[in-house]
Amino acid sequence: MATIAVLGTLDSKGFEHEYVANIIRKRGHKVKFIDLGTGGPAQIQPDYSRFDVAESAGLNLQEFMDRKDRGECVVAMSKAAPVFLAKLVEDKVIDGVISLGGGGGTALATSAMRALPIGFPKLMVSTLASGNTEHYLGTKDIAMMPSIVDVAGLNSISKMIFSRAAGSICGMVEAEIEANENSKPLIVASMFGNTTECINIASKVLEDAGYEVLVFHATGTGGRTMEDLINTGMVTGVLDVTTTEWADELLGATLSAGPTRLDAMTKAKVPAVVAPGCLDMANYGELETLPEEFKDRNIYIHNPQVTLLRTNADECAKLGEILAEKSNANSAPTSILLPTKGISVICQEGQSFYDKEADDALFDAIRANAEVEVLDYEVDINSEVFAKAAAHKLLELINN
Repeated sequence: MATIAVLGTLDSKGFEHEYVANIIRKRGHKVKFIDLGTGGPAQIQPDYSRFDVAESAGLNLQEFMDRKDRGECVVAMSKAAPVFLAKLVEDKVIDGVISLGGGGGTALATSAMRALPIGFPKLMVSTLASGNTEHYLGTKDIAMMPSIVDVAGLNSISKMIFSRAAGSICGMVEAEIEANENSKPLIVASMFGNTTECINIASKVLEDAGYEVLVFHATGTGGRTMEDLINTGMVTGVLDVTTTEWADELLGATLSAGPTRLDAMTKAKVPAVVAPGCLDMANYGELETLPEEFKDRNIYIHNPQVTLLRTNADECAKLGEILAEKSNANSAPTSILLPTKGISVICQEGQSFYDKEADDALFDAIRANAEVEVLDYEVDINSEVFAKAAAHKLLELINN
């Protein structure tokens, strides 16, 4: 028997949450109602009131409610709900969480769910589940189910969806996680299409040395997810050879992972090998989405939905400074490896993005600003020589 938190704005959607709770109970599990509403009284009796939630973050919710500013109340609860829910999980009071909501309810509930560990069962039934959900999910494994109709009353469609949702969260908490008796220390690695071969070769070396390698696609979300995992303290080493997301951050392109990319290794004090993989490119959408200021630059149509912009010498110099600065901050052993014959498949000599001036500006800036070890390799990033060198260097840093 598990205990499942039924979380939501019980002042406006209490009966819908109660319907879900009754199905959960029929499956033999317990329910804890948590109220996040800030309007009228809760339609059903919660196990934890909105005031309990607010107080967990040191907030006096009544003061916000008295001002009758709904936006202010929602912001306050979105700060408190993650604190409250995380504490319930930490204290092993609940084994899973489910919520139903529209715009406000989804924002509130997912803000709380994002505070929970990866692997903890979390399900959001939402009117927004079929749109862009990135800002609701963040880097966490929140399952989102479209509500189809609004979460506003019980009808033949909503009952069907809510029943399936209740069954889903029950299935999640009932699922047994197979114990990994041969667990290995973790190494995380960043990869892009243009650095795939490098990571494939390096991963084999690291796995043969007794490590499990988790590979993250450097697409913005992938970089943020990798950083979050490093921050948990579960990671033994970082093979961050595909730092391309910094090019998108600098140029305002689509695959930025934000200005904190490369900070997690410093916070967690994890040994790292860093390389400027794919810093020759910034990613945009369809050609017509490319900013006007870049229309006369060197571009590459990767596919009809992806347009790549070649970074120039000035931009590469700045990226080199950033890479060096981020690496310098790590108190754990850190090395920067430079594949001087090509940082991606398409920037090698004879390819579309070949630009020796830009590459030299990147390498020179790294060498000039780095206080950590910098090693040059007169090969391209996907060569066996470079890939194995990166893997062996990381093993050396871990064992120091």
